[in-house]
Amino acid sequence: MPHVRLAALSPLVAALFLSACAVTPAAPVAVAPPAPSAMHARLLEDVRILAADDMQGRDTGAPGGERARNYIVGRLDGLGVVAPPMGRLQPWEMQGRTRAGPKTFNGVNVIGLIPGTRVADRYIVVTAHYDHVGVNAEGQVFNGADDNASGVATMLALAAELKRQAPEHSVLIVALDGEERGLLGAKHFVEAPPVPLESIAMNLNFDMTARAETDGKLWVTGTYQNPYFRTVLEGIQANGAVALAFGKDTPQDTGEDNWVESSDHAAFYKAQIPFLYLGVNYHPDYHRPSDDFERITPSVFISATELSITSFRALDAALDR
Repeated sequence: MPHVRLAALSPLVAALFLSACAVTPAAPVAVAPPAPSAMHARLLEDVRILAADDMQGRDTGAPGGERARNYIVGRLDGLGVVAPPMGRLQPWEMQGRTRAGPKTFNGVNVIGLIPGTRVADRYIVVTAHYDHVGVNAEGQVFNGADDNASGVATMLALAAELKRQAPEHSVLIVALDGEERGLLGAKHFVEAPPVPLESIAMNLNFDMTARAETDGKLWVTGTYQNPYFRTVLEGIQANGAVALAFGKDTPQDTGEDNWVESSDHAAFYKAQIPFLYLGVNYHPDYHRPSDDFERITPSVFISATELSITSFRALDAALDR
């Protein structure tokens, strides 16, 4: 088991980690289950930090959003994920939506580059939005632990894995701003990409990856539009209580059951770039002040993230063959 400095973790995450490690010695004929890795503890800690009250709901253009952005930059720097030639930060100014009407927002996307070993001039763009809806008029903080601190944490876990074992395609790790205000950061990324659009093999978007206990499914949206991706992923087995499920993307899926344009992948879809969206179903804490770190079941979140990483590896190996 890799060494983990529990002193660097919050008391809650440290307790979860120690509890999980307290396994009973196996009988001579049995094999003890593997202990949780440092990745698991880091995954949970990333969500705890990004969904803390001092991030003030990570609204675009707000001080809390800037704090979250600085944290993500620090994590990428710490992992050794380099900035692309255009730089680590991609600022933008766009008109977005609020309950009171349109408003101009100043946001910033965060970008990292991991070079590929087989098809270095083709890119998989991995995205997750780090913004949330901030604080309401009554002073309630919308911490957005699942939406979308979880997706950012899953993306950072994938980045760590890709630094351990390099991908076949080059990968752009992109923490997007302004999703809650109308997919603003994703739209700007597609309008002003750091690499030519024709060099982007696909977009893989993570949005809400922590609460699959509602139905045991990590949904994969986009295989109706990109059928080949289903042939690549449908053989992946369940991880613990979480399994991949395909859908939310057909003409028969209507209203909130159709997720083709529900998150940042929509900007890539409209630019005719192949995409997949991985995320869990709606739950009672969605877009409520109760979407807190304490509502996450660690084993479910870990399983969903491991499935996400396995899915990336399968796609990376299959593309451009």
